[in-house]
Amino acid sequence: MTDAPLLSVRQLVKRFGEGEAAATVLYGIDLDLARGELAALLGPSGSGKSTLLTILGTLLQPTRGEHWMLGVDLATASEAEKTRFRAENIGFVFQFHHLLPDLTALENVMMPAAAQAGRETPAMRDRAGELLEAVGLAARRDYRPAAMSGGQRQRVAVARALMNRPALVLADEPTGNLDRESADQVMDLIGAINAQTGTCFLISTHDERISARCRRRIELLDGRLVMAGPMGGSEGGTLI
Repeated sequence: MTDAPLLSVRQLVKRFGEGEAAATVLYGIDLDLARGELAALLGPSGSGKSTLLTILGTLLQPTRGEHWMLGVDLATASEAEKTRFRAENIGFVFQFHHLLPDLTALENVMMPAAAQAGRETPAMRDRAGELLEAVGLAARRDYRPAAMSGGQRQRVAVARALMNRPALVLADEPTGNLDRESADQVMDLIGAINAQTGTCFLISTHDERISARCRRRIELLDGRLVMAGPMGGSEGGTLI
């Protein structure tokens, strides 16, 4: 494993608004993520978790601070550069699966690659099929979201996040809308993918049961990092 972190932020600040109406959400965050980490991001509502995830995913520009990933200076990159970097290197899983209702499971999984290329290809269909098999949904490949359970939809969302073989997956409360059994199944899947592929997962959660299944705890309180723990990544095997 290389000694350089996968992702590094230094003195990251995010402020919304101007003048007397300005509100600071993040105060000088210093954080590294290693390749192959499985980390939980914890904190009460309003602590800044979603804002931090959105910045790490290059969807929101910090007010100031450094943001590096894979040797790329993302804090100064153009929007076009960040869009391309995000598509190639970062996957997202949200609390609400955000699957497109008129597309099948296979088509939803293909979407990141098809959107980037502007078309679908046989190779994309093959990879999407392999991912659905990996998440235990090969038999549901032609099902639309309405015909699947909440846990199945979220497993499709995990497969979609892996479509472009990202180095980092950011998951914002990925089990928040699931019952306990379905949540455990999604976490089983994430743990297996992390171990097999070396994909780094940063999982925002309020659930101590979910955080206990991660190898590292990162805790925010009132926009400040109060605990980060040691990095504990691994390179993993061949990417799915």
